[in-house]
Amino acid sequence: MAMARSSSARSSATRLLYALRLGSTLSPSQPSPLAVLVFENGQQRRSLSAVAKAKEEEPWWKEAMEKLRNIGISAHIDSGKTTLTERVLYYTGRIHEIHEVRGRDGVGAKMDSMDLEREKGITIQSAATYCSWNGYQINIIDTPGHVDFTIEVERALRVLDGAILVLCSVGGVQSQSITVDRQMRRYEVPRLAFINKLDRMGADPWKVLSQARSKLRHHSAAVQVPIGLEEDFQGLVDLVAMKAYYFHGSNGEKVETTDIPASMEALVAEKRRELIETVAEVDDKLAEVFLSDEPISPSELEMAIRRATVARKFIPVYMGSAFKNKGVQPLLDGVINYLPRPIEVSNYALDQTKNEEKVELSGTPAGPLVALAFKLEEGRFGQLTYLRIYEGVIRKGDFIINVNTGKKIKVPRLVRMHSNEMEDIQEAHAGQIVAVFGVDCASGDTFTDGSVRYTMTSMTVPEPVMSLAVAPVSKDSGGQFSKALNRFQKEDPTFRVGLDAESGQTIISGMGELHLDIYVERIRREYKVDATVGKPRVNFRETITQRAEFDYLHKKQSGGQGQYGRVVGYIEPLPAGSSTKFEFDNMIIGQAVPSNFIPAIEKGFKEACNSGSLIGHPVENIRIVLTDGASHAVDSSELAFKLAAIYAMRQCYAAAKPNILEPVMLVELKAPTEFQGSVTGDINKRKGLIVGNEQDGDDTVITAHVPLNNMFGYSTSLRSMTQGKGEFTMEYKEHAPVSLDVQMQLVNTYKATKATE
Repeated sequence: MAMARSSSARSSATRLLYALRLGSTLSPSQPSPLAVLVFENGQQRRSLSAVAKAKEEEPWWKEAMEKLRNIGISAHIDSGKTTLTERVLYYTGRIHEIHEVRGRDGVGAKMDSMDLEREKGITIQSAATYCSWNGYQINIIDTPGHVDFTIEVERALRVLDGAILVLCSVGGVQSQSITVDRQMRRYEVPRLAFINKLDRMGADPWKVLSQARSKLRHHSAAVQVPIGLEEDFQGLVDLVAMKAYYFHGSNGEKVETTDIPASMEALVAEKRRELIETVAEVDDKLAEVFLSDEPISPSELEMAIRRATVARKFIPVYMGSAFKNKGVQPLLDGVINYLPRPIEVSNYALDQTKNEEKVELSGTPAGPLVALAFKLEEGRFGQLTYLRIYEGVIRKGDFIINVNTGKKIKVPRLVRMHSNEMEDIQEAHAGQIVAVFGVDCASGDTFTDGSVRYTMTSMTVPEPVMSLAVAPVSKDSGGQFSKALNRFQKEDPTFRVGLDAESGQTIISGMGELHLDIYVERIRREYKVDATVGKPRVNFRETITQRAEFDYLHKKQSGGQGQYGRVVGYIEPLPAGSSTKFEFDNMIIGQAVPSNFIPAIEKGFKEACNSGSLIGHPVENIRIVLTDGASHAVDSSELAFKLAAIYAMRQCYAAAKPNILEPVMLVELKAPTEFQGSVTGDINKRKGLIVGNEQDGDDTVITAHVPLNNMFGYSTSLRSMTQGKGEFTMEYKEHAPVSLDVQMQLVNTYKATKATE
């Protein structure tokens, strides 16, 4: 009897062990589905069939999702983002030789695929690529650092799960580093910092680290210590694994791991303790071990840094010199060890069927398809749309629905991008960044498989701050010119095109002078159209300040049917805060004017208001009241009454004391406090009204109302006043009356141009 019991217990223990071994591959964070508990001889064990079933049901995509990272590299201008990406591609085997951004060989970096980028040595568009490192797939987006291309950075961060903030070891935290960091915070992107250019004269990574803590409010600590600096920079000490790395070979591809040099042991011990203390402040598990004075193993420290980084409570700081090929491989290890997997990041969609209710997406390929078009490009084969897939699977030949327009589209071709080269693929799942051809959509559209109506939260698109008038030099190239403008508008939400009704000029608006210059240059290069650029025009308005009566008879007799129409009434300004800009009231009692002519009279007044008599700009905030009139049985017509209304408006307009309104902008400036005096003096010179002045760390934030007409060329003068450290945003506030001297000047200029025409 005892024998039988022990043998049955042994067999049940063996089966339990086998069952546990089968189930051990399940992720600890995901409990095994339907594990049936069976009790036998007082022992608890898992049912074999349930565990085997769980093993079968383990999703096919689990491993692929765990080995995927979506990262962006962004920083201030000239911190070395594109150079760093070039090294990453080289070490991961995606490219087989290195070219510099401004290299003598004239090839230029892989990610700067546009001729203009190679020529100017700056990045203008975000470029997407992917690579593999130690069995992990990394999607990388290299973003511009220039303030005029902010939208490119915004779009990239919107779709990434993690980022690398590159800082220059000499320049430290610069103005655009602050802007980029603010954007990363807005989109809740966990990040690593990489202090680059340690080989340069005056390199001081510890100064940069303290700047990041004070200026960017980073809770950060170094995970590496450099061995030597400037021309003596040889390698790095890893504070987590406590090993020294040296980089050998013509391109630093051979990494030698050795023990820490004896001369550096004291510094390394101090910096490791600082790292552990900083992480322990935000990670409870590490804090427990730290407070009990137990030795902390590399794996414990690594896990703690990962938890704190993914939770956005800590930023690990790496070091190196991308140009000198040092420190890039450990940074790649850091991306894999510390930046989140796509399923660790919460992404929300808005359910259009439930009044834009927030819905958290699972982020797995098992759900319905949800993908965001975050960037458009005009390729050789038509429009190329970059998609970030948040949920579900997209396959070549599938039908997908654009939620924003409701159109059903077939996916004709699916590719994976490598800068400006592409590789065809059959399908892609959640977490991946791919591109599709031949899909007509706008930037920021959401695609689903039709089972749900979700839109991803829209991206913040800043309003354009500068406009220019452009026109093609030769009349024959008008078609190509408009084609170019349409394409750029679709690609870039901050680039707007409008037509000035009065002057007939094409007006382009953008984020700054460089932004618009680049587009004018691209029209010339890509479409072979030379364009002339004029001084931008400000959208003034006219309005009236008092009531004025009108009584006008339009009478014309020229053989056959004549024209006859009389209108009587008054015009007056609308009360402040009224919702409409133009109001027409018919107060005629009886049939002095037949009712079928009233719409023509309203149309005439509306037409007259499109162009005021002072400077030819639209008239706003006006109420027109019709009290009487006269008509002729034969000669009255719609045209006669429309003309009567136009002339009546011109007749009484001067008596209504009109004045000119100009657009006033709400300008928010941020500049270091040392430049406060010159910046405020300049605003006063531009007839600005300062309404707020606050301190933000080392910076001064000034809020002011400034007329748009006085803001041209401001971005350039602000940069020169503040050594490039000042930045400003401006948005339309209101139209306000101009001063008398400005009004006289504008009227005289208008009359002079009219006289020459």
